Amino acid sequence: MAKIAVVFHSGYGHTQRLAQAVAEGANAQLVAIDADGNLPEGGWETLQAADGILFGTPTYMGGPSWQFKKFADASSKAWFGRSWQDKVFGGFTNSASLNGDKQGTLAYLHTLASQHGGIWVSLGLMPSNAKAATRNDLNNLGGSVGVLAQSPSDASVQEMLQGDLDTGRSYGARVAEIARRLHG
Repeated sequence: MAKIAVVFHSGYGHTQRLAQAVAEGANAQLVAIDADGNLPEGGWETLQAADGILFGTPTYMGGPSWQFKKFADASSKAWFGRSWQDKVFGGFTNSASLNGDKQGTLAYLHTLASQHGGIWVSLGLMPSNAKAATRNDLNNLGGSVGVLAQSPSDASVQEMLQGDLDTGRSYGARVAEIARRLHG
């Protein structure tokens, strides 16, 4: 079985809940980036030991949170040593708006993984875009690069849509399976 880590920042708890769903699907270890943009003790070691890493961040103003960006900038030590070379990567994001420019955040995460020499895993799900589709269906926002989730600005963490959480769980399982095939 591949070792997977989910490293994420969450401003209001929604991205954390999505990270938990992704980690459940991947049987992964969670590594939370704190409010100051730092990893917990042992966080860098967890990422180093992982066969696959999933990045998660809310989308703020069309990109990742500054806390996630601080983590990404700090990953330059791993970049310089090529210590994440050939790891499997994926990413997910949440914003208050249906679009919310989430694709820009996923492009950032994909670029970060590519700079590390990683292998990016697409979502691998068809969009739920028929008239009968609901927000509780898998991939209801129609992503392909990674998981797109939406939580209204006045919604509690408990009000997150099941379709978004199920999409995250499915994606976590996909990333873990591909990591197992490549590194198992």
